[in-house]
Amino acid sequence: MRSSLLTHLECSLCGRTYEADRLWQTCPDCDRPLLARYDLEAARRLSRQRLIGPEPSLWCYQALLPVRDPAHILTLGEGGTPLLHARRLGAELSMPHLYIKEESLNPTGSFKARGLAVAISRALELGVRGMVIPSAGNAAGAAAAYAARAGLHLYVFMPRDVPAPFLAECRALGAEVVLVDGLITECAREARRLAQEHGWLDLSTLREPYRLEGKKTMGYELARQMRWELPDVILYPTGGGTGLVGMWKAFEEMAQLGWIGERRPRMVAVQSTGCAPIVRAFHAGDEFAAPWDGAQTVAAGLRVPAAVGDFLILRTLRASGGTAIAVPDEALLEAQQWMGRKEGIFACPEGGATLAALKVLRDQGWIDPEERVVLFNTGSGLKYLPS
Repeated sequence: MRSSLLTHLECSLCGRTYEADRLWQTCPDCDRPLLARYDLEAARRLSRQRLIGPEPSLWCYQALLPVRDPAHILTLGEGGTPLLHARRLGAELSMPHLYIKEESLNPTGSFKARGLAVAISRALELGVRGMVIPSAGNAAGAAAAYAARAGLHLYVFMPRDVPAPFLAECRALGAEVVLVDGLITECAREARRLAQEHGWLDLSTLREPYRLEGKKTMGYELARQMRWELPDVILYPTGGGTGLVGMWKAFEEMAQLGWIGERRPRMVAVQSTGCAPIVRAFHAGDEFAAPWDGAQTVAAGLRVPAAVGDFLILRTLRASGGTAIAVPDEALLEAQQWMGRKEGIFACPEGGATLAALKVLRDQGWIDPEERVVLFNTGSGLKYLPS
């Protein structure tokens, strides 16, 4: 394996830099997310073939990930998910270049495995012994799996109405589960309190630097699968938004490495009309997203009333020439079924939301039928089945 080229951490808002090889959460000055930075000049002097390893997982990009010692890498085979040409859906929409990035084939059945594999591997390397995570479901299951792999103690905080399969998964994997009356925001508050009491690592979205690094591998992988020419449009279900921000970070890194040109996809944040703080802020021209009152949607991963990385999501959308769109639950559930019948993918409701949004944007003319478009299905519909 290649050595990590990690050099330092940088605050995403104030720009202050921090030493990489000690444990940080958010920026001590402004409490905003820290971003991992790498020696891309040194990387550029190496060939792409030397930088990308043979591992059949996201760890083939280890030089551009934060774990220094391979002995600390925790893997269950995450990454390497297929990019599927959605020919039948494309035919119905008159879109011959429609693709689905099928993230439900990750360990624990969702894209969350990417971020938590990297975050917990790095936590193990930095000497962490206990962790907490608030989650609507998929992140909790992934964290529990990698915590078990590492032999680290994990407390999971989930809304009391979380679908039963998520709860069963976490308990089976040895996590301590705490059910909270309220939404992910209340779960985060309780998790943060316990973390501060015990000196444990808070794995909340963008409240430590390394989940983002695991999620950015979706961008590297997508570019590689498309022969280093990025698509025209990416539709991404957006709750905390780590994957969307992470992919944009990957595109910037690849451009500096000379692996891709300057052209970028238009990024589309897809939310539910029952919880759409990013959509509202984007169309209002705001820099930050005000919390959403009364959040309610069947897509648990989209029920995020306030995202700590809101400004990063909004910057990404605007820099890419993208947009934000909300679809009602009825439409996303119908699209979930449509994707299953036409492409054999039992998508999570969040994945269905991207197809519902595509139809709207296609009908509005915002997306041209000839453009290359990628939908992200971020998890398995099996997780949402009633007990």
